[in-house]
Amino acid sequence: MTAIDLAVVVVSWNTRELTLQALHSLIDDLKTSGLNYAIYVVDNASSDGTSEAISTAFPDIYLITSNTNLGFVKANNLALRAIGFDSGQA
Repeated sequence: MTAIDLAVVVVSWNTRELTLQALHSLIDDLKTSGLNYAIYVVDNASSDGTSEAISTAFPDIYLITSNTNLGFVKANNLALRAIGFDSGQA
C-alpha cells in the first residue's frame, strides 16, 4: 500500500451540485500535484441525493453517510477517525 501524503475532508449537507463541482476541481488539481492523496466526504444526512451522486461520480472517494446532521465539527471528527486519528481518550 502506498503511503498517503495528503488526506482531504469535505463536509456536505444538501449541496449536491456544489460538492460535485468542488470534488471535480479538487481532483483535477491533485492529479497534477504528484501527491498520493485520499478524499473523505462526510454527508450530513442530505435529502438532495448528495451521497448517491458522489458515490456514482467518484467511486474512489471515501464516502461517509451520516443518518443525522452532525454539524461541521462532529462530521470532521468522524472523517478523522476513519483516517486513523483517535479521539485521544482512553
